[in-house]
Amino acid sequence: MNKISRLPWLRILGALALAAALGAAGWAWKKASQVPVGERYRTVHAERGSITQTVSANGTLTPVVLVSVGTQVSGTVLQLHADFNQRVTKGQVLAELDPALLAAAEKQSLANVASADAYLKLALANEDRLRQLFAQEYISRQEMDQGIQIREAAQAQVQLGTAQLERDRTNLRYSIIRSPVSGVVVDRQIDVGQTVAASFQTPTLFKIAQDLKRMQIDSSVAEADVGSIRVGQDVQFRVDAFPERSFAGKVRQIRLNPTIASNVVTYNVVVEVANPDEILLPGMTAYLSVVILTKSDVLMVPNAALRFRPAGADKRGDADTGKPRKRSAPQVYVLRGDAIAPVEFQAGIGNGRFTEAAAGTLTENDALVVEDLKPADKKDRGASPMRMF
Repeated sequence: MNKISRLPWLRILGALALAAALGAAGWAWKKASQVPVGERYRTVHAERGSITQTVSANGTLTPVVLVSVGTQVSGTVLQLHADFNQRVTKGQVLAELDPALLAAAEKQSLANVASADAYLKLALANEDRLRQLFAQEYISRQEMDQGIQIREAAQAQVQLGTAQLERDRTNLRYSIIRSPVSGVVVDRQIDVGQTVAASFQTPTLFKIAQDLKRMQIDSSVAEADVGSIRVGQDVQFRVDAFPERSFAGKVRQIRLNPTIASNVVTYNVVVEVANPDEILLPGMTAYLSVVILTKSDVLMVPNAALRFRPAGADKRGDADTGKPRKRSAPQVYVLRGDAIAPVEFQAGIGNGRFTEAAAGTLTENDALVVEDLKPADKKDRGASPMRMF
């Protein structure tokens, strides 16, 4: 075999030697780049403490008693005696309507009563004369009955006129608007010179909060959560006006009338609130947390550990069926030795950050994996790939 025929074999042997050298170098580089399990995963430990399960909702602060003051008569506002934020007492004059037309109606009714009284006096006198004539048999029984009927009609006219006079006097009194309760004026909807009409419905002139020291929150709770709420449960809430302060209340009522909007069903849960300093104002938005259940000295698992799954964990099938394994209980991964192992446990109540481990083999000493600091599917961008020439 000459030199020319040996040349391809030399090239093949050189390529094989180079490939073997590159493979050995790659294996050595991979071995050197492996991170110990304890340094690859970020872990936390379960801890013991108190956990509170709550239901969140939004609502609006309103006075417990909010009275809308209206008018039963129409007229022009003549005077105002109350304004926004003013404290008023029961029976205090709030406003006056122009009484000119009402006073004229009263005078007309008074005149009608006087006319009916005069007619009644004449009818009584005629009846008395007819009785004397009837006793002497100068008139018939029919004439006597007619005289009695005229007297009775006159009496009815007096009663009708008296009733109309009382109605007009009442309307005249209604021209003076008085407060039905003691409280604070939170809204005034009229001004001097404005005409109010009470033809079809009673217009609202003022709104009076009876007691701002006692407030309530009308909140909307989703139908999925309302089953957990009971009357008397504690409520914590905050408002935008005091973001650093938490307020307390109690569930007073769960109203049975649902509200349906865009196929979403909610229920009004009324929360009673003490407001001794009167810093909570009507109309403020309240962000509520209704305390459903509180447990003390329980093992709490961070929810971050529940969300962690190692790469490819969801694709791993059962050894017998080869199908994805379905979990019937919450699962966390625990660092044990040089590997991580899945551990299932029975979950209790949760608060969004922690979940109670009601039963299972978890302990406070277990290191729960919450993050893979160097997932296996990520490549080291600092290493340059090797190529064969």
